[in-house]
Amino acid sequence: MAKAAKKVVKKTAIRKPVSKPSARRPVKASHRMKPAASVSGNKERFTLHGFALSGPTYTVALMLSLCRHPFSYIHVNLREGAQKQPDYLVKNRYGQVPCLRDGQIFLSQSAAILEYLAGKLGRFDGKTEFEQQRVREWMFWLWDKLATQVFRLRQRARGLRQFGDEVKVMYDSEARAALAVLDHELGKSEWLTGRRPTIADIDTYGVIRFAAEAGLDLSAYPRIAEWKKRFEALPGFATPEQLLPLESRLL
Repeated sequence: MAKAAKKVVKKTAIRKPVSKPSARRPVKASHRMKPAASVSGNKERFTLHGFALSGPTYTVALMLSLCRHPFSYIHVNLREGAQKQPDYLVKNRYGQVPCLRDGQIFLSQSAAILEYLAGKLGRFDGKTEFEQQRVREWMFWLWDKLATQVFRLRQRARGLRQFGDEVKVMYDSEARAALAVLDHELGKSEWLTGRRPTIADIDTYGVIRFAAEAGLDLSAYPRIAEWKKRFEALPGFATPEQLLPLESRLL
């Protein structure tokens, strides 16, 4: 009995302990969603519904072009009221353009779409919380002080909107005051929020592009003119005519 017990102890002593799996560190969630795959791997992901003469539609198309992401385009005939039809209102409850489909979801309001794409594609966003806040500030300011004025003056020039000369003078003076602010700020850095372009620059260019059609002469704002040239030199830049045909275009 003593010998048997001794053998059992010896056998137990040489038995190797079972190694435990190392604990993994929890993954810290990011508030910015990054692309899961290369943009060229999903050509059917985005479909843009819009109108060829729409500045906001151009802004979204320009963002996708600068991100080198292909997209299908569905022409929405605003002149025939297609944006107010039930089948379109299901996609965009506001009855406006643009509307962007990403997979199974539909997005509206161009500035909100830009912010969504910046987060999803990981391009032209703010890299810090402070930069992201500055980007939002510029985009809110743009639509409050410049975009509405430019687009309404442009619509009047095209005969799409009617208002008297007194209102025209008001929009014109407001637009020029905003352009002066923009020109002053661009004297501090090459881009609106620092050393690289963001969706704030893309959103702003989508308005500045149509300033001449609104009767606004940019030659009085040299820094804006220089910024405009830098923007148009970005890889992936394209004009409204290149991005927005007068009919639907599917991939």
